[in-house]
Amino acid sequence: MTAAAGPPEESLIAHLLELRSRLLRSVLAVGLAFVALLPFSDRLYALLAAPLLRSLPKGGQLIAIEVTSTFFVPMKLAFFVALMLAMPVVLYQLWAFVAPGLYQQEKRLARPLLVAATALFYCGCAFTYFLLLPVMFAYLSGTAPAGVTMMADISHYLDFVLVMFLAGGVSFEVPVAVMIAVILGWVTPKQLSDWRGYVIVAIFIVAAIITPPDGLSQIMLAVPMCLLYELGILMARLLRRRTDRSTVAQ
Repeated sequence: MTAAAGPPEESLIAHLLELRSRLLRSVLAVGLAFVALLPFSDRLYALLAAPLLRSLPKGGQLIAIEVTSTFFVPMKLAFFVALMLAMPVVLYQLWAFVAPGLYQQEKRLARPLLVAATALFYCGCAFTYFLLLPVMFAYLSGTAPAGVTMMADISHYLDFVLVMFLAGGVSFEVPVAVMIAVILGWVTPKQLSDWRGYVIVAIFIVAAIITPPDGLSQIMLAVPMCLLYELGILMARLLRRRTDRSTVAQ
């Protein structure tokens, strides 16, 4: 009985050891990036605060309510930037652990989707920083009542911007979500095309929830999402044609 149970136990231990090794490499990549960025944490926060500071009236500034905020907030930002920079390494380690258990066809589909999802998330964060945030802060600073000076706490500002980065990055994952839904057989490209009107309405609702109550920032987020939805439909059609040709050839 012990001999029969040996091989599965050894296989499980080998998988756990490999998982530990992959996790350690991922943590090491994040740690090295964090240590490298730590001396520049104040400069990173200055770059992050630039979209808001440009929108504030002359003499406007960020403030620190808590005594330790000036130390911990830039460090927190450096960690999140390190995590973003090391994300390709983390995703590769995850892929290297999962890939041996996938079929060849699944590998061919999963690899480009993983790369595309990572690239689109970065594009969403860049879009949020360079385009969306300046418009949002310009609107918000203009809504301050007379006699009220807008000054944000550095910790609250960091939390707000990180949430916006996450929302912008996830919003740009529309093509990947469309492709996965088609690959899993939940929908067809024709259904996605027929539902276009409902999807556009849903996108504008989501954009209205994410952005402040001004039409410009809502449109700025909704229009790229609609275009990415169309891109997802196009890629799904190409994938379906390729799959049909492979089926006919076999």
